[in-house]
Amino acid sequence: MATDITHTAHPVEAAAVMRLLPARPRLLALGEPTHGEDFLLDLRNELFRRLVEEEGYRTIAIESDCLRGLAVDAYVTSGEGALDEVMERGFSHGWGAFEGNRALVRWMRAYNDGRPASGRLRFAGVDGPLEITAAESPRQALTALHDYLTDRVDADLLPCTAQTLDRLLGTDDRWTEPEAMRDPARSVGRSAEARELRLLAHDLVALLDAQTPHLIGATSREDWDRACLYGRTATGLLRYHHEMADTSPARMARLCAQRDLMMAHNLLAVAARGPALVHAQNAHLQREKSTMRMWQGPVEWWSAGALVSARLGEGYAFVATALGTIRHRGVDAPPPDTVEGLLYALPEDRYVIDTTRLATSLGDTPPAPRVSPWFGYAPFDPAHLADCDGIVFVKDVPQCSDRVSR
Repeated sequence: MATDITHTAHPVEAAAVMRLLPARPRLLALGEPTHGEDFLLDLRNELFRRLVEEEGYRTIAIESDCLRGLAVDAYVTSGEGALDEVMERGFSHGWGAFEGNRALVRWMRAYNDGRPASGRLRFAGVDGPLEITAAESPRQALTALHDYLTDRVDADLLPCTAQTLDRLLGTDDRWTEPEAMRDPARSVGRSAEARELRLLAHDLVALLDAQTPHLIGATSREDWDRACLYGRTATGLLRYHHEMADTSPARMARLCAQRDLMMAHNLLAVAARGPALVHAQNAHLQREKSTMRMWQGPVEWWSAGALVSARLGEGYAFVATALGTIRHRGVDAPPPDTVEGLLYALPEDRYVIDTTRLATSLGDTPPAPRVSPWFGYAPFDPAHLADCDGIVFVKDVPQCSDRVSR
């Protein structure tokens, strides 16, 4: 195996990333192999700031609830709300507690201050209203879509009333039952009410599509875009709940696939309004199928990145992040015959790696896959080297995750 790979390594700069690509992609994705490390969030922030300022990117999207993200977008674009409140209610998965995300939001607000609307930086969450243990009720998305249409189209075109939706939805705790993730019998997703709601949600989205010229003319493209977000979130959530009630062996694969499909739809919508940056777990953004070992065995599905790449072609680019050590998590120096081990031998602390040159240098002797002793860190899969546009490599991740925002 070749060991002289210094020619593949470049400083972590926006220009170095862009030189890896044939042209500026409409959607540039930066993955991470683990969540919750502020050191990596700081690195993301630094790189994204340069890409905004030097390359004209105008949306920053992250792996967080798409509906909650509306509050963050309102804050960074117009100063609506207080920062503490936005960090608390504008993020899912607990991401609002991390100083790196707080710093990103604060910088975006400062960047937009005094700029015209056309030049402002936007924020978007691209995940569904989902946690690993549960999914939200579709109430918010369904009722918001219904309210938007009720105010703007003839009543006789609507497939149902607000009272019908409320009756079918019932109490929200029916939908958020935490035991439903492991026990399909506890899910409401295939009840008679849920089946009717799925039909009504699709009818409401069809009406939204059919009335597009009128709706954009009567309100604005921005309001219509938001209604589309409500529509795809409502239908996506109802599909997710439907799969939660599945008793077949394919249940978890279908749930993972549905989540990434929702993310892909949100990413395509973000990219449609202009050049965008996105940050999420590597497995959500890679072009290869994603895999995970869960309690019932291994599952695989097409990631959001694979789905978006199939649509956008060269309009999508993916740069993975790979790490040497996370010693406070028990992840020590990588074996020298792994991708991380080869990069760990380089002299500097961080690099942008040209994966095309790296793959050529390695020739026909592929690196060994690395095995992590900690479940929260997913090593870089050497089989994905050819399908990755680049790697941001960080030699050592210091323990700074306790810098929770105050």
